[in-house]
Amino acid sequence: MLTKKKKLLFICTENLQRSPTAEELVNTSPKFKDYTARSAGTSITAVSQITKTLIEWSDIIFVFNEKYEKHKTILLKKFPNLKKKIIDLDIPDRYYRNDPELIKILKIKLKKYLLD
Repeated sequence: MLTKKKKLLFICTENLQRSPTAEELVNTSPKFKDYTARSAGTSITAVSQITKTLIEWSDIIFVFNEKYEKHKTILLKKFPNLKKKIIDLDIPDRYYRNDPELIKILKIKLKKYLLD
C-alpha cells in the first residue's frame, strides 16, 4: 500500500538560498523519502512568492527566521486564517544555496520534527 507523502513548505525571504536548499534536500535525500517539499519567499521580490495555493498544499510549514526576519509574523498577517503548524527553524540569512554548513544544520533541525 502506498503511503501519502507529507508535504513540507519552506519559507525564507527571497527564496534564493535557504528555502530552495531545504526543498532540494528533502526531495533528493533518501532520509526524507516520506516527504515532499516546495519553497517560497515572503518578499515581493522573491523568486517564488508565498501563495494561498502553496499554503493549502502544505501539511507543515517551516519558516527560517522569525526573530530577525519575521517570516511567521508576515505569513499570519498575509493569511490571517492560517491554521497549519508553523515551525521556526531559526536559521539566519547568512548561507548560500547548497552551502554544506546549511545542509548540515537543516539535517539536524529537521530530524527533530520529521524523523523517528
